[in-house]
Amino acid sequence: MISIVIPSLNKLAYTRRCLDSLLLTAGVAFEFVIVDNGSADGTAEYLLDFRRRTAAAGIPTTVLFNDRNVGACTARNQAIGLCRGAEIAFLDNDIVLRDRRWLQVLRDTLCSDDRIALVTPKLLFPFPPYNIEHVGIAISPNGRVGYPGRNAPHDDPAYTTRRELQGAASACILVKRGVLDEVGGFDDVYNPVQFEDLDLEYRMKARGYTLVYEPAVEMYHFENVTTDNTPGLNFKYQTVKNLLEFTRRYQSVFAHEGGPADDQLVWEDLPRRRIEEIGELEVRE
Repeated sequence: MISIVIPSLNKLAYTRRCLDSLLLTAGVAFEFVIVDNGSADGTAEYLLDFRRRTAAAGIPTTVLFNDRNVGACTARNQAIGLCRGAEIAFLDNDIVLRDRRWLQVLRDTLCSDDRIALVTPKLLFPFPPYNIEHVGIAISPNGRVGYPGRNAPHDDPAYTTRRELQGAASACILVKRGVLDEVGGFDDVYNPVQFEDLDLEYRMKARGYTLVYEPAVEMYHFENVTTDNTPGLNFKYQTVKNLLEFTRRYQSVFAHEGGPADDQLVWEDLPRRRIEEIGELEVRE
């Protein structure tokens, strides 16, 4: 069994579309472990109904309700303690399934080498022409963080080959449970969000593990939904604060990793579309 961990905080329409799409997952046995951080928009009621529906379908589902926003790091760590799978998929609640066998393919890649600790798919924008959102994370020697493949065609030959990564966004990753137990979970110092994924991954790499991008799997991702308009979250401040902590810990590492130059990692602000504007999305067998 593979465990699928999803934290939620409001954004009911996205959570519903995410979870309902994941019910199309094929090829492997899986369970859901969902941690809600005090939603007040009907998400709790939906999650209770979702648990009833999955129970009827024979899919184990655990839902933990926090009475407030304890942060993404704490929520995921709570979920890890409830997971029964040898592999754990961490997803944000703005991911939508594109490949039904996504978990099977990611697990095959993850388990193909004892050194691989984590694998991530190709993430696409969920609207035509379905360009790439990103294919992992790159970090310059000076600490600038960028998203390779951003806005490239989804079939761009530059991003069709499996390769090792410097980092991966926790919007959609599959991780070996044994490695998590070895290096520890997400560090609560990064609560409520930002850079907790890279910190975890650099601890993995310090133990000799690798991170891998698997282009055979594509998933849709609504960009920046999970943090947008979150009550009490100053996103820009949190980003800078956590970047400084990440840099303090790992600058001596990424300064010598041979990452791209700063001018290759310039952020391109692209138009977004709300979920209400998105119709049916292709699901591949």
